[in-house]
Amino acid sequence: MKFFISIMFTALLFFTVNAQPPKGIGKNDPEAKKILDAVSTRFKTFKSVQSNFSLKIENGLNKILGNKTGIVYMKGSKYRIKVSGQDIFSDGTNIWTVDAAAKEITLTKIDPSSNSITPQKLFTNFYDKDFLYKLNSDTKGIQEIELTPIDKSKMFHKVVVFINKAAKTITSTKIFEKAGNRYTYTISRMNTSSNIPDETFVFSQKKYPGMELVDLR
Repeated sequence: MKFFISIMFTALLFFTVNAQPPKGIGKNDPEAKKILDAVSTRFKTFKSVQSNFSLKIENGLNKILGNKTGIVYMKGSKYRIKVSGQDIFSDGTNIWTVDAAAKEITLTKIDPSSNSITPQKLFTNFYDKDFLYKLNSDTKGIQEIELTPIDKSKMFHKVVVFINKAAKTITSTKIFEKAGNRYTYTISRMNTSSNIPDETFVFSQKKYPGMELVDLR
């Protein structure tokens, strides 16, 4: 669980839903909520999704610290994420993370009560209760919405989401760390019409000979 999990999911742990925004800290933009609700509603209509993505990491001086590309498959509560050196499977109950460099497979159990992060949640109503949000711009078919965390102890201070107005889908997300680093996740292609076989989400240790399985359930 190194590059992809440590960077993407750790950076996105702020999407966990906890409580309604406390009174007196500001108001959400109703127009931004309307847009985000439409994106969430549309995504929930897809039976399966195959999406190519890229991750770019920059520091405060705009120097690129790293790039990564991959593909994510989603169907119901199941998902699979493939990036260089890693293959992550989830059947909706367990998660297998294959780390080629470490020759290790980590098995963990999803806790339904923990509001744990899944790729599906990142495309739906992640924004509901932990953020204040506003519409920054609506030009050239792209809507830009800025989200700020209610919990100021988070490691980031701002998230900007870019949405294709016509398709009602998220095209990219930029996370601004307090330390100055920026993480930009870009969706390069999203296929919502193909029926992804269930076998895509099935982990088989036979396909990874010589790797140690670490069961953390």
